[in-house]
Amino acid sequence: MTERPAWAPQGIDLSVPSVSRIYDYYLGGSHNFEVDREAGRQAMAAYPGLPQVMQANRAFLRRAVRFAVAEGVTQFLDVGSGIPTFGNVHEIAQQADPRARVVYVDHDPVAVEHSRAVLAGQDRATAVAADLRSPRDILHSRQVRELLDLGRPVGLLLVAVLHFLQDHEEPGKAVAELRDALAPGSLLILTHATEQDGPIRPEAGARVRDVYRAIGSPLRTRSRSQVAAFFEGFTLVEPGLVPMNAWRPEPDGPGGPAPAGPAERAGAAGFAGVGRKR
Repeated sequence: MTERPAWAPQGIDLSVPSVSRIYDYYLGGSHNFEVDREAGRQAMAAYPGLPQVMQANRAFLRRAVRFAVAEGVTQFLDVGSGIPTFGNVHEIAQQADPRARVVYVDHDPVAVEHSRAVLAGQDRATAVAADLRSPRDILHSRQVRELLDLGRPVGLLLVAVLHFLQDHEEPGKAVAELRDALAPGSLLILTHATEQDGPIRPEAGARVRDVYRAIGSPLRTRSRSQVAAFFEGFTLVEPGLVPMNAWRPEPDGPGGPAPAGPAERAGAAGFAGVGRKR
């Protein structure tokens, strides 16, 4: 039987893989169990470049948050935030502006509890247990009401989360409900897995999806036009909706473009974009 580490909340089933912990494993983190690592290894057997995909995703997040702060947005709502890792939203935002405030949202108890531990003593960042499928629970949470002023622009982060919502779960409706609660000038920062014109061949993509389906978190890749639909009510900023590593690359800075080769191609496994609410 797997021994429960001190950071793992009571009540979670250590025998069931978690999307958040698999993601942590891809990024080289330590908050995962053997069952998560095994699922990750199975997915990587289908497409070995998955860690590079996740690294491209995190690099985009860092660039987008810095962009948002430069645009005067200093409040962030990070939905599907996962387990804290190096270069979290509050670290990036507060480095640019110490006044920045961040609310992390996840439905994984490990992600939430670990976020709260990391944020102990932080009065400008907190975490809430809630699910993107229930936007009202997010918006009406005490943490959001106390820390964020929804009458001013907010950076809404939906990074690598919407592809875990199936069409029948109406992800577009959830995004719209969050959008409607935000002030004009708010930013939607989004990434989404795709198999359109990307490096993952159809047979490999099917095998990766099989892994996530088996753990109860089916993956729904979408086309560029399907991902663009999430930006209804927002105006995409340049360069629009593009492969993750093509969104405002920083050649000489952290999170800059990957050198030509497998890592660069991995960035094309997902679309990334930032939109401004009209």
